[in-house]
Amino acid sequence: MAASASAPSQPCHVRSVSLPSRSHPSALRVEEELNQLRSSLASSSAVPQALCDGLRGLGGLYESMEELIRLTSNQQTLNHPLQKKWVEEELDGSIRLLDLCSAVISSLTAMKERIHGLQLALRKRDDAAIVSKVNDYVRFGRKAEKDMKSCFRSLKHMEDKRTDDDDDLPIRLLMEAKVATVSLLRLVSSFLSTQTRRPKSSRWSFVSKALSKRKVAASEEEEHGVESLRIFSWHAFCDCNPCKDADDDRLLQAQSQLQTLEVSIDGIESGSECLFRQLIQSRVSLLNILSS
Repeated sequence: MAASASAPSQPCHVRSVSLPSRSHPSALRVEEELNQLRSSLASSSAVPQALCDGLRGLGGLYESMEELIRLTSNQQTLNHPLQKKWVEEELDGSIRLLDLCSAVISSLTAMKERIHGLQLALRKRDDAAIVSKVNDYVRFGRKAEKDMKSCFRSLKHMEDKRTDDDDDLPIRLLMEAKVATVSLLRLVSSFLSTQTRRPKSSRWSFVSKALSKRKVAASEEEEHGVESLRIFSWHAFCDCNPCKDADDDRLLQAQSQLQTLEVSIDGIESGSECLFRQLIQSRVSLLNILSS
């Protein structure tokens, strides 16, 4: 009778008695990697090298998460009837994350294609083609930024959701990894927007600075770690002086910048593709838990 009377007072939140403590090597490694990633995100701007490092770190985090989830005790926790609802919600969220990551990769690929078009126009010294390619590049950037904003709106609840110390360890870590993923991809999106958006200087200011070969807002751009493309100055100059031959110095500057940008995008694209594969693997692991 005593046991029967005390049953209703038991908490409905399920914890596994065999759940590994924070002293478990897998759990310690995941928490350490997560803390490092959070610290990096807090101090990083949309600088290519920081984004590449962050994406690699996030890929490593998901690999460590896989080891943690594969532990029998954690699979039992996640497979408990009262936790299955959370796992199902996590699976729904994983689809949204995969959609976002896929959209980022598609934007990076499309951006590289337009950079190749710009490089070809520069090699031909075709001012009219350069103007056309720059306009296409900017239009692409605007559309990509709009599409990214739509993706992030659908994930806003993930960033706002807070974990609880009472949450089982694998659940809490998966939720925190998801928040970190959205935050990092937001930085990648910010980088893409920065590189495809014309600076806010006036058209005539661009022409003047292009003619005098001064750097455009150099101090402001260096502060944010990303320099505005010289191709925008070129566009303004050619637009106002369509018959003037391209200046060799400006040509070399523009080509060098685009080459550097292409290398940066390659690194970010590679990291994003690695993350995409890890997100798929994480989803497969959760599906296996539900079906077991």
